Amino acid sequence: MQRLRRDLVNNKWAYAMLLPVLAYFVVFHYVPVYGALIAFKDFNPASGMAGSEWVGLDWFRQFFNGLYFNRLMLNTLMLNVYDVLLGFPAPIVLALLMNELTSLRFKQFVQTVTYLPHFISVVVVSGMVLDFLARDGVLTNMLVALGATPDAVMNNPDWFRRIYVGSEIWQSIGWGSIIYLASLAGINPSLYEAARIDGANRWQQLLHITLPGLLPITMTLLILRLGQLMSVGFEKIILLYNPSTYETADVISTYVYRHGILDANYSYAAAVGLFNSAIALVLLVAANALSRRWSGNSIW
Repeated sequence: MQRLRRDLVNNKWAYAMLLPVLAYFVVFHYVPVYGALIAFKDFNPASGMAGSEWVGLDWFRQFFNGLYFNRLMLNTLMLNVYDVLLGFPAPIVLALLMNELTSLRFKQFVQTVTYLPHFISVVVVSGMVLDFLARDGVLTNMLVALGATPDAVMNNPDWFRRIYVGSEIWQSIGWGSIIYLASLAGINPSLYEAARIDGANRWQQLLHITLPGLLPITMTLLILRLGQLMSVGFEKIILLYNPSTYETADVISTYVYRHGILDANYSYAAAVGLFNSAIALVLLVAANALSRRWSGNSIW
């Protein structure tokens, strides 16, 4: 106890700077956990949290036995798997390519071009996608010129996952490469000099120096990404999907939005959201354990 008190006195300004962060997490992340109780009640706003009838696991059973359970789980999982397989390596590849550029001016140009989409709002990006892929859109006309049928692509459920993942990569690849470029800058240049003296070519330097240098940050970000494997941001999906694409576009978050906000079924939506959060926690712990076992890198 004395040690803790002495540490608080010696580092009081550091702890003072930490207080707003702690307050944020307590107020906005821990206090609202109490509201998860409505997932086990038939919540009535007029009766309040305490006065609503306790129903136990009824809402969870209703979701598990529901008509759309399998579709929601599959769509959520598939969108995330595609994003992990295609979207996660994309910033790494871009960072490796930019690291090989010798022209500083051209490198700055590439960075500017790839960073800009990150600053475009999701609403604007979704509007661009809808306009470009409309029946008479620019990209649709290009596809028709290549032999495709002149259909409204955004009404075709087979195209939705490709469009969603492709737009996500376009918007985030440049910004996501920043952390990898910073890691590359931290690799000791003497390692490359020693490798060149030993006769290693560029490919061998990449395999034995660059990629191992990126491994710790890559595994950390991969663990965090796998923890979100059952979570998809619903903003872009809501802006892009329509009833004709529900077959492949409807995910857990959009389902919760429709039933919780539009239908005012708060208890059912809370139960579905709580189930999704529980799955995310399990995936995060499992990914961290596997990473620690296989690569020696982990978050905790």
